[in-house]
Amino acid sequence: MSYFVKEIFYTLQGEGANAGRPAVFCRFTGCNLWSGRKSERSLAQCPFCDTDFVGTDGIGGGIFPDPECLAASVNSYWPNDASPAALKFVVCTGGEPLLQLDSALISALHRAGFQIGLETNGTRIPPTGIDWICVSPKARTEWALRAGHELKIVYPQKDLDPKSFEHLDFRYFFLQPMDGPHLQANVKATVDYCLANPRWRLSLQLHKIVGIR
Repeated sequence: MSYFVKEIFYTLQGEGANAGRPAVFCRFTGCNLWSGRKSERSLAQCPFCDTDFVGTDGIGGGIFPDPECLAASVNSYWPNDASPAALKFVVCTGGEPLLQLDSALISALHRAGFQIGLETNGTRIPPTGIDWICVSPKARTEWALRAGHELKIVYPQKDLDPKSFEHLDFRYFFLQPMDGPHLQANVKATVDYCLANPRWRLSLQLHKIVGIR
């Protein structure tokens, strides 16, 4: 199986429970909730997406013919002189990575020494072996993955009530203010909601605040 990847880069995780942790990001091409074309945004099930996942033309992107080739490319972005105590971490993201991420690639990344994080919209059930699962459900979608390590809801979303998720099997429950022209109002609404509902924690996009990818 070939893997279509938009970009691969090394940075700090900017969101959720792993915020601040060095990681290699592997962004897969494609999503099942939006084509990624701006002209079709009004038709998207996730109309607020802020990520370019179209094509394979990003830094480190390309078409990888097999799992070993992609795992080797991911590994090439991890610092060679990093302390052995610094566990390698790769975040598989998109788009929707579960359109491509499979057991063969999971095994290849583990053989390269990586812990594997997944950022998914939850519409597909992942293969076994993923070390950290972050689910970010979107309103009015068929949601299949109802357990993981962290649940991260972009807030507010019409027709999506955080309270309806509180019974699910997640270690962390995060609300993240929706970016865009109403960001400041969304930050206030998210802070207010977390204060009134202590089950939820605030997640900010720290990479945008500090100016990294």
